[in-house]
Amino acid sequence: MESIQRRASSGSDGSAGTVDERKRKRMLSNRESARRSRMRKQKQLEDLTGEVSRLQIAISQIQQSIDAKEQAYMQVESANNVMRAQAMELTDRLRSLNSVLQIVEDVSGLAVDIPEIPDPLLKPWQLAYPIPPIAASADMYLN
Repeated sequence: MESIQRRASSGSDGSAGTVDERKRKRMLSNRESARRSRMRKQKQLEDLTGEVSRLQIAISQIQQSIDAKEQAYMQVESANNVMRAQAMELTDRLRSLNSVLQIVEDVSGLAVDIPEIPDPLLKPWQLAYPIPPIAASADMYLN
């Protein structure tokens, strides 16, 4: 109603009517721009919230994987310790048997072949037995 009165009052002055019209259009444009800006910010917030929840899920999955791997590592380490102890015990037994063989050789005068005992703990990179090569084929990766 007010804009109608302004137009009526400024009927003789056309430039004042166009200025009011420009102000009104600019104000509407600014309101629309502010509304779009608020909507963009709301969308960004929703996107970031979604990303946070996705990352939290990924973190929990990775943590579960790490826990499972640590558990498996502890089991393997425990089994390794048992095998090391067994290897030491067997090495001690072999040394005892070799010393008995040495005594038998000295007493009887017979030549007895006494093998050298490898110490895997001193040189773990040198295995006492040969490892057969692992055969690989291109087909194993296609399945």
